[in-house]
Amino acid sequence: MNLILTVLQIVAPVGVLALTGFIWAKAGFEYRMEFVTRLAMTLATPCLMFTALMKTEVDPASLAGVAVAASVCFAVLALIWWGFVLVTGLERRSYMAPMIFGNTGNVGLPVALFAFGETGLGYGLAIFAVSCIWSFTLGAWLMTRGGSGSVLAVLREPTVWATLLGALFLWQGWQTPDWMTNSLDLIGQMAIPMMLITLGVSVARLSPGRLGQSFWLSLLRMAVSIAVALGVGLALQLEPVALAVLILQISTPVAVTVYLLAARHGADADAVAGLVIVSTLLSVVGIPLTLAFLI
Repeated sequence: MNLILTVLQIVAPVGVLALTGFIWAKAGFEYRMEFVTRLAMTLATPCLMFTALMKTEVDPASLAGVAVAASVCFAVLALIWWGFVLVTGLERRSYMAPMIFGNTGNVGLPVALFAFGETGLGYGLAIFAVSCIWSFTLGAWLMTRGGSGSVLAVLREPTVWATLLGALFLWQGWQTPDWMTNSLDLIGQMAIPMMLITLGVSVARLSPGRLGQSFWLSLLRMAVSIAVALGVGLALQLEPVALAVLILQISTPVAVTVYLLAARHGADADAVAGLVIVSTLLSVVGIPLTLAFLI
């Protein structure tokens, strides 16, 4: 009974905020997605990443270890799903990126924070940064007709620079003045609520396709992601909290940003939308079960 209450306390804030966004969109209220997304990704999230890394008490070597583990996970998943699409005949441009990249920002960061506190958030941010780099390089490469990715897109991402700067401050033991830290911290506190509400709005606005196929692909994706994260984490001997956050982050539902990449590069956006919606709905059950196992 205590375990159930603990899990509910962790996932309830995530569900309530996402549901708020969903209901808001379905009620027909205005929600300027481009403005909110840009505000979150260019201001709030970088501030969150910088201050969280600067203030974290997690050993820098541990953060580096979980970042390496995340990179290995994405590489292994890329190989697995490449073979999968070759065998099944699914279109590489439409299905590989959604099967690899989870919603490590909108879903993963809140769950890591509510489940494991500031330590979990630190690990979650490291994985989120790695995911951003992979999705804007490998993800874009997979979805383009000619296979041309964009390294410059990564260099234009404020979250990447904020992560590097935060890691530098952590490594050197530097601290910004209190007034600046408090200001950046206050801005960063907007990030997680905005991410979750935006997730709900995004799901409400998507036009899904092939839901039956999306269901079994989402189940398979969740199982494979958990197995890969568990295997890599154990092989690299991550400490328990780092391992738990790695498993949660790698197995998060398909990211809305993958849908945006699909729409931008002419892939099957409706099929990707189906995977986003179905995997997000499955995570309502999957994340609590995973947490119950990890806790």
